[in-house]
Amino acid sequence: MSSISTGRMIDDSSDSLKGQVVWVPAKSIWITAMTVIAVIGGPLTFSWSAFAVFIVLTAITICLGHSVGMHRLLIHRSFNTSLWIERLLVYLGTLVGMAGPFGMIYAHDIRDWAQRQRDCHDLYAHRKPFFMDAFWQMHCIVALDHPPRFVLDDRERHDRFYRLLEATWMGQQIPLAIVLFALGGLPCVVWGIAVRISVSLTGHWLVGHFAHRAGHQGWSVDDVAVQGYNLPHFGLVTFGESFHGNHHAFPESARLGVEPGQVDLGWHFIRLLAGLGLASAIKLPHMIVPRRGLRRVAVSEDC
Repeated sequence: MSSISTGRMIDDSSDSLKGQVVWVPAKSIWITAMTVIAVIGGPLTFSWSAFAVFIVLTAITICLGHSVGMHRLLIHRSFNTSLWIERLLVYLGTLVGMAGPFGMIYAHDIRDWAQRQRDCHDLYAHRKPFFMDAFWQMHCIVALDHPPRFVLDDRERHDRFYRLLEATWMGQQIPLAIVLFALGGLPCVVWGIAVRISVSLTGHWLVGHFAHRAGHQGWSVDDVAVQGYNLPHFGLVTFGESFHGNHHAFPESARLGVEPGQVDLGWHFIRLLAGLGLASAIKLPHMIVPRRGLRRVAVSEDC
């Protein structure tokens, strides 16, 4: 099966379809432990101040860290900023508890590469039923028989701070936990760490599950294994990440909510950085070379 190369994923007689789903112990134990602590410890330690810590930290780490820092900046380079701001945003993204910077790049790129082929493994396409997909996505990976060659850019590969984050991404919760304990005791630790991580990781899977199955499309892409769909009612709580159909159409765009009425708080943060003179070279859909096979489709009224 022939395949195409995509950026850091280089075709090497690769096959996006054939492979085995394998359980990843560290990944599985991590998310299971966070979820168990959240489910049991959350109600036992609830307080409104701890809940406020959960809301604020979730918003900061998901919006500034994951959506802007990891996804739009580190992975897609949809805008430029100074190195210290980039590192701060990527650090906040690491605190989401999903992976380190290199792990996030690889997880994104292997899925993106697979979805751009004519067919791909069911895990990459979220084709399996709800609960099986949940287990696969949060506890497993696909060990492809013939994977593409992953070539990380020198800029990231040689960055000592990113290498530190990659080696210690789970442990990065410890300094935050110490601060939270000093400020609000055990309730703030449970809600600021375990509840936040379990909700963030589960929410990330939910967006991926539904945004690759059906929904609103402003655009479609011909001859690919997986289409992206928008989840317009969840734009606010996902900070723009639920507009995944737009992202499939314009992967390098700093703005994900490109249709009228689509609320994209990540984009507004980038605009704030630009207004302060801290962001430049911002890429938008009209500046990007259209993807091969990209077609405009009818825009639904509920968008």
